[in-house]
Amino acid sequence: MTTIDFDGGRAALGRSLLASQVLSSDWVPTFAAVPRSAFLPDVIWPHDMASGGSVAVSRLDDPVTWQGYADANVPIVTQWDDGTHDGLTPGELSTSSASMPSVVFSMLRDLEVMAGCRVLEIGTGTGWNAALLAHRLGLPNVVSIEVDPVVAASARESLRRFGLPVEVITGDGFLGCPDGAPWDRVIATCGLRSLPFAWVEQLRPGGLLLAPWGTNHGHLDATVRLVAAQDGCSASGRFLGPVEFMKLRAQRMAWPAHERYVPPEGVADAVKSSTSITEAEFGTGRFDASHFAVGLQVRDCVRSVADKREGARPVWFYSLTDRSWAVVIFRDGEGEATVYQSGERRLWDDVEAGWRWWDAEGRPGFERFGLTATAEGQTAWLDSPEQPIAVLA
Repeated sequence: MTTIDFDGGRAALGRSLLASQVLSSDWVPTFAAVPRSAFLPDVIWPHDMASGGSVAVSRLDDPVTWQGYADANVPIVTQWDDGTHDGLTPGELSTSSASMPSVVFSMLRDLEVMAGCRVLEIGTGTGWNAALLAHRLGLPNVVSIEVDPVVAASARESLRRFGLPVEVITGDGFLGCPDGAPWDRVIATCGLRSLPFAWVEQLRPGGLLLAPWGTNHGHLDATVRLVAAQDGCSASGRFLGPVEFMKLRAQRMAWPAHERYVPPEGVADAVKSSTSITEAEFGTGRFDASHFAVGLQVRDCVRSVADKREGARPVWFYSLTDRSWAVVIFRDGEGEATVYQSGERRLWDDVEAGWRWWDAEGRPGFERFGLTATAEGQTAWLDSPEQPIAVLA
């Protein structure tokens, strides 16, 4: 058992991360030396696990609570609405954050760095992740890219003040950093809906690319680890598990407005049917593998889970290519759910077909899925590249 030699709340966090095998022993000295608190602003919006929302905490007004959240395994929003937000009340859209330490160290573990590795990070954020990499690998071996100039400047200052002045480039991470290529590792700290092939091209043969990737079916991402082919023409690898990240700004999607799809009279003119799939089988959680599988097959379709009221839970689906929509209404104690569909696409029919495929395959978890990236696009697969599921642009 690795010993952690430091005091306070971070000790408890470290023990917890070690016990869950998120923090590997080779990262313990870096965890101890580089606290997240050194890279957080005076006002933070940590995720409150009890309420499910974000709360404002000021270091100047309540330093004990501020430090407690800094040392807790919770995500912390550090910017709202691309910096236009002002005040303590949370804004409309969280646009920069410090990720949960468990997510940070699981990704660093899966990056499989070794002495001498040169790493390109996409998405600097607070600078904490870059500092962790620089402490482990040495300052010259880490470069980070941040699209937001204010966030980039703040990270540079935090890194300088801490004594690890990593090179932070202000620019579009989608393009990577060809001037520093080839890289041994590329790690993204933002969610992707299409993986830039420039990152693959800038990897050394055999190098690793680690990124949160998902579909427009929802906010869900899954961490994928790709290995660059020897000829540099592709990278391929498996998904490791579910996560949820703020999306790469160039790939943000405006969430469909319900009123633009469903008329004021509601489902009256929609086609009505039913399904034998139950809510428990279908799953309505954020990190269900079934929705990841469905999203791979039902393209350009967004899923939205409504709150349960009086035993009924609607799950809505909206097409991104036209105004087709569908809703399945699960009711407690009923063996069948009611379905309404409207538009050229029969979205529920497609979603149900995707779910039944996933069910027939043995309900695979994230780890059975994989991704191959080439200059022509991306291909998702199950179990091996020889079993493609979908070719993705």
